[in-house]
Amino acid sequence: MNSGSNAALYTFCFYTVAVFVLAIVSERFSKGKEFVGEYFLGSRGFGVWAFALTFAATNASGGSFMGFPALIYTHGWTLAFWIAGFMMVPLMSMGLIGKRINQVARKSNAVTIPEILGARYASPRVTLVATGLLVFFMFFYLLAQFKAGGKILSTLLADEPRFQWLAATMTQWTHSVPWLNQASGDYLVCLLLFSTAVIVYVVYGGFRAVVWTDVMQGIVMFVGVIGMLALALHQSGGLRNVTTKMAQMTPPEFCRIVVSQSGSSAGVLLVPKGTWIKNSEEVFRTAEAVELDHQTRSAPISAIRLTTEHEIEQIEADPIARGVDVEVVEIVPYRFGAREKGVYVSNPGPSANSDLGFLAVGTAISFFVFWPFGATGQPANMVRLMAFKDSRTLRVSIVTVSVYYAVIYLSLIIIFCCARVLMPGMEIDPDRTMPDLATQLTTSAGVPWLAGLLVAAPFAAVMSSVDSFLLVVSSSVVRDIYQKQISPDAPEKTLKRLSRLVTIGIGLFAVVLVVNPPMFLQDLIVFASGGLAACFLVPIVLSLYWKPMTAAGSIAGMLGGTLMHVALTAWGYLLHSEFRPFELFGLNPFLWDLVTSLVAAVTFSRWSGQSETSPSGLRMPK
Repeated sequence: MNSGSNAALYTFCFYTVAVFVLAIVSERFSKGKEFVGEYFLGSRGFGVWAFALTFAATNASGGSFMGFPALIYTHGWTLAFWIAGFMMVPLMSMGLIGKRINQVARKSNAVTIPEILGARYASPRVTLVATGLLVFFMFFYLLAQFKAGGKILSTLLADEPRFQWLAATMTQWTHSVPWLNQASGDYLVCLLLFSTAVIVYVVYGGFRAVVWTDVMQGIVMFVGVIGMLALALHQSGGLRNVTTKMAQMTPPEFCRIVVSQSGSSAGVLLVPKGTWIKNSEEVFRTAEAVELDHQTRSAPISAIRLTTEHEIEQIEADPIARGVDVEVVEIVPYRFGAREKGVYVSNPGPSANSDLGFLAVGTAISFFVFWPFGATGQPANMVRLMAFKDSRTLRVSIVTVSVYYAVIYLSLIIIFCCARVLMPGMEIDPDRTMPDLATQLTTSAGVPWLAGLLVAAPFAAVMSSVDSFLLVVSSSVVRDIYQKQISPDAPEKTLKRLSRLVTIGIGLFAVVLVVNPPMFLQDLIVFASGGLAACFLVPIVLSLYWKPMTAAGSIAGMLGGTLMHVALTAWGYLLHSEFRPFELFGLNPFLWDLVTSLVAAVTFSRWSGQSETSPSGLRMPK
């Protein structure tokens, strides 16, 4: 491993140690306080900076720093339309329900969203339904974040000899184990390292540790993005040059190729994943590793073929595998934008899967609704709204987070448009675009140690989301199921032990499931965030503001939105054979989820004919 790689690794390790130091300090700070309120909600006393940055960092997850960059790289400038509505998230999420949900949580002494709903109607059924649905969708969020953490570490450790040995050993151990043998050894090792780190510090420090590390991670994210923006613009020749080159690009073609050693070669030749191979005037990049000897041809493997002239010229200046011949077995062009110039700088953007392009007009409009309302319906955000200390904190935080998001997301769009010019061929593994670009930018700039900080930015985003989601799920299980339904008089020692065991168990289960995730991390993010919002947004808002809302209406709203969301996703999978929802009439499925949830909630509330609350239910503040 070279000194630059060592410097990046040391920088990253220093950051990780700082996270654990905060967890230790937080655990000591929490001693002597009531366990449940402190461990799951930090005693509801956070000020502007802690509240604003923990809210921002929780939303800026692995999707923002891994999945979102992958989409920008793959589809181009049209992602500006896709993400624009996210700037409204603080105004909607904090402004619409922030003050109200904080008041209700304090009045009912609730620490979870299902507990708020259960207190509103004095109904255990509402609490249990809400808890079950929350755990279901949160698992998909956790899968996405664990995948992102594994990808980041695999990039940072790729050149470390001891890591390579571990990866090879892991491959030997798992080659005959079903499910595990479908993942590469390096990914499995990194997944285990990441999951161990994040689970340990969440279990040890609780909500306060999560918030304090979110503050540090929010600062790291901001500094990392600004640093990447400056380096990317400088090394790509400026925004004008980037846009001009993108306008000349045409999408690559997916293909299946057979590779073999040329006649003069001898011995065994390893062709790693990501290897560039030139065949006549064509340039390919392998999406799978293959081992060759001088007498055999490989089985067909996945690859991409470049179609843009200046990209081909750029690759020819780099090392290309020698002594390898290529036979093309199958070519699959993009369904929208194939061989068309200008598709990366115009709407709807190129797409390998859709004849309408990546972002049809109806879908673009839908995302202006999806992001702000979808974020408002996220339980992880609602939990943070239960933890700020006063109204001034809420008002200032709305402005702070809005500015933070505007800077972060506009910068990311520019950075990863630059990445299209600097790094051709990332379509073979698009979720690695962010860490690979960070490594390339800092190495080219002669400051390889900075790669550790830049890679820490997406790692911080992932950790700040994983810790939040783990706590949301474990708090719902421990508080809403065990303490409220099974053992109301459970001693604090039992609750502490159970909370930590549940957090560990949920984390380990998520790790097993994410061994073989979908290709695009953002698919999981959109499914989980849309599902959570479809389930909770309408019932929560109506419970806070509409007096005729009933327990039956709340359950119907949650189930109606969830069933519509799952049905449209299943329909899309049957049509496209991949994990993406069906867009009825060209609109984002989230709109239909909300309509279904609203109709179900209002209809069942009117039908059940109950009063504002049951006799022992929570009286809502005026």
